[in-house]
Amino acid sequence: MFSKTRVTEPGPRHPTPETEPTRAPIMDSYDLPPQQGMRTRSGPSVLSSDLTVKGNITTQGDVQIEGSVEGDIRAHQLTVGESAIIRGEIVAEEVIVNGRVVGRVRGLKVRLSATARVEGDIVHKTIAIESGAHFEGSVQRQEDPLGNGVTPKLAPPMAAKPALDDDLDS
Repeated sequence: MFSKTRVTEPGPRHPTPETEPTRAPIMDSYDLPPQQGMRTRSGPSVLSSDLTVKGNITTQGDVQIEGSVEGDIRAHQLTVGESAIIRGEIVAEEVIVNGRVVGRVRGLKVRLSATARVEGDIVHKTIAIESGAHFEGSVQRQEDPLGNGVTPKLAPPMAAKPALDDDLDS
């Protein structure tokens, strides 16, 4: 079944059918069927600090924004740089905010760093807010914050009930 040959043995060495390595057929990428949901991991797409985008951004990859965006952003992972300003809704599996966001943030994991300024509601599965972060809005935990259904608008905080003076006089 197996034959052992020594490198020092003289003579030609021909592979036998038992010892010949089997090789998979070579297929070019155009021979492969497209695979849904599969993506290769690469570095994030970076929008530099001197870039202004007016419109929506949609990707299944990672995005790092250093400039300004006026529109909604949907990505796998979004990093908002310290110099960035985003005016619109953010929807991503992971959102890291170091800059300014004016609008709703929806993500499985949301992190506001110490330099973050967020004006809007946050819908999340897990959240971390570092000391020094500025946040104006409400926070709501959901099991599926990325769901395509419309998230109900959060209720305003309840006003304090006025004390009843009639109860004190009796």
